[in-house]
Amino acid sequence: MTRKATPVAPLLLALVLLFAGIAPASATETLDLETYLDTERVSGPQLSPDGNRIVYTRRYVDKINDSWESSVWIMNADGSRNRYLLDGSSPRWSPDGSRLAYVDKGEPKGSQIFVRWMDAEGGTTQITRVEKGPGSLEWSPDGEHIAFVALVPTQSKWKIDMPSAPEGAKWTKAPRIVESMTYRRDRQGYVEEGHRHIFVVPAGGGTPRQLTEGDFHHGNGGISWTPDGQHIVFAAVRDDDWEYSWRESDIHAVDISNGETRQLTTRKGPDSSPVVSPDGKWVAYTGYDYTRDTYIDSRLHVMSIDGTGHRVISDDLDRSPSGLRWAEDGSGIYFNVSDSGTRNLYFASTDAKLRQVTKGTHLLSVSSIAGGVAVGTSTSFHEPGDVVSVDLESGDIEQLTYVNDDILAGVELGEVEEIWYDSVGGLRIQGWIVKPPDFDASKKYPLMLAIHGGPHGMYGVGFNYGWQNHAANGYVVLYTNPRGSSGYGSAFGNEIKFAYPSQDYDDLMAGVDLVIDRGYVDTERMFVYGCSGGGVLTAWVVGHTDRFAAASSNCPVTNWLSFVGTTDGPNHWYRNFEKHFWEDPSEHLRRSPIMYVGNVTTPTMLMTGINDLRTPMSQTEEYYQALKMRRVPTAMVRFNEEYHGTSSKPSNFLRTQLYLRYWFEKHSPEGETEAAGTAPNTGL
Repeated sequence: MTRKATPVAPLLLALVLLFAGIAPASATETLDLETYLDTERVSGPQLSPDGNRIVYTRRYVDKINDSWESSVWIMNADGSRNRYLLDGSSPRWSPDGSRLAYVDKGEPKGSQIFVRWMDAEGGTTQITRVEKGPGSLEWSPDGEHIAFVALVPTQSKWKIDMPSAPEGAKWTKAPRIVESMTYRRDRQGYVEEGHRHIFVVPAGGGTPRQLTEGDFHHGNGGISWTPDGQHIVFAAVRDDDWEYSWRESDIHAVDISNGETRQLTTRKGPDSSPVVSPDGKWVAYTGYDYTRDTYIDSRLHVMSIDGTGHRVISDDLDRSPSGLRWAEDGSGIYFNVSDSGTRNLYFASTDAKLRQVTKGTHLLSVSSIAGGVAVGTSTSFHEPGDVVSVDLESGDIEQLTYVNDDILAGVELGEVEEIWYDSVGGLRIQGWIVKPPDFDASKKYPLMLAIHGGPHGMYGVGFNYGWQNHAANGYVVLYTNPRGSSGYGSAFGNEIKFAYPSQDYDDLMAGVDLVIDRGYVDTERMFVYGCSGGGVLTAWVVGHTDRFAAASSNCPVTNWLSFVGTTDGPNHWYRNFEKHFWEDPSEHLRRSPIMYVGNVTTPTMLMTGINDLRTPMSQTEEYYQALKMRRVPTAMVRFNEEYHGTSSKPSNFLRTQLYLRYWFEKHSPEGETEAAGTAPNTGL
């Protein structure tokens, strides 16, 4: 990956000072916390149809309103003339490259679709005024329409004859009537009753026309036009029992002219993310045969546009494909693959010949292809995400943006070391060690064990501001992918089937033992934390060992019995146990961290968003009150304006970092703390 030349000015200044007899200050510094507010993020780069220009979304922190805001930037395909274009996100080129569709705040409220002409005048039109925010924008092949997915509210069927309120009366607002399985979603709150449908709207503006009908959700995983503009292909569960379906969906096609819908796949199992080939003859999609396994990787499939000739073309790859993109000549499909902490681009031909296009220790996500070139984003240990281009023939990657180079100039980051080790059952576990920038193996350092969520998530090789900031404050950070993690194949992911948490605990402890054996960890100052699934395992850890000086179980599940009926995804979590709890509650109890709270002696903090609907605050409260009853040192930190997690608000990310170090340092052995963390500034 190419890099910019190192600036000469600092070197010249150092030489001048040296010859003047003045010792220059160190040219490097460590990563402070405040700099986080100046970081930027990039996503979703899109190549123009002629391959000459790239648009992408750039996010930045609004320090006044404590939020992340988005704008669209444009540059030449070689990265030159990189400049701001407009406010908004999710840009999409029209087929002829003359216009750009994007999403921004509009009238009467919320997100709306806009179209900007890409000529010198740059005229812009708001083309929707929908009540519910549009998503999954796709231009029609002729550039005359834009398809999108949006929620259509359901009219209440409850009709009651309420007496009229007396004049001037202030009666209580009518209750919310809930009849659906999933009635609230994290980061949305209590959702309005309704179903997602596919619409088309004239690209010049007008009234959107609803294409799909029925009390079903449509367009899961995106939508794709046929080249003749006559149909849109999508995934859905169009079954009367859809609300209770689990791991079920099929590929369908809707006729643009009359809304007639035709089902293209029928097998038992989930089929999703359809993409039509450039010649309109084939549809690529992902899916797998139904299973009760806790985890299984998807396969890449193709079929004829009429739904015949289904076949798998990625049988040799036990990893899940994502971000499907057809080759321009229709010879096969490019897709992203997460594998062992990395992500690279692969290609599968329609006759099932598989090829890895890129290689490297990075997280690469390709989002657009044109003219033999792909563009996407990439991040690695010391490089925050930037826009890159990929030569599809050679696999060479070129970095095009450097959005955070200004704030990282002169900053010394901690070295990251990859490790592999053996665990119970003969499994090989992968992990990484982040070391302080001035690391000296002859010294002793406090250790933080960070545990990922999911539980079928994957820690990777991307830049992590939080860990680098902890390392800059004197901590060694260990993060691993225990059994159950994605990126290692179906069997590895399924190791925690009806057994989470369990032996994944052993994987974590084996990693800690390996780092201790290196000789630079102070075993009296070891700490553990994680959020979501990581919060589950943190609570499990302190119930099974006292080796850590302090812990922070963030946004956890602590009681599976009460969790399955209060989370925003009940249909999924009810099925993560061999039997429903009303048939046999023993498994729910056996796997609940709260059942082992009687063993806990480790000072344990809990941090959760007050709006969390994924792992509701009640899970935190149950564990907190049990710890208090046992007189175990504890604290419950209730984050304002947060759903699941504790860091979507920029200021809350800062608080999360500071509260962690405050709690850990507070419970370090007296007089032995060397970490340079600071007590939290509660005014943030």
